[in-house]
Amino acid sequence: MKSIAALQAVVTATPFDGEPSDAELDAIETEMPLILAEVDLLDAQIMTLDRPASELDVRRIRRARHRVLAERRDLTNRAGTVLTDGAA
Repeated sequence: MKSIAALQAVVTATPFDGEPSDAELDAIETEMPLILAEVDLLDAQIMTLDRPASELDVRRIRRARHRVLAERRDLTNRAGTVLTDGAA
């Protein structure tokens, strides 16, 4: 019986240690306000799954959607500022 083994060399040059790099941690920190806004929107939507949405629920979801949009806008503007500052 033949044993099955990899016939190709390892694709990655450095082993993956399972930890995020400093650049990845910085990217997560930059996007954290958007992530939290999306979590709040998801929480507001989950609260209305098993019951009819009240007027308060509708307002909560609307505010959460507006916050997500505002955070996306701010994140995009910050990224654009970084790119234009470096290019000029």
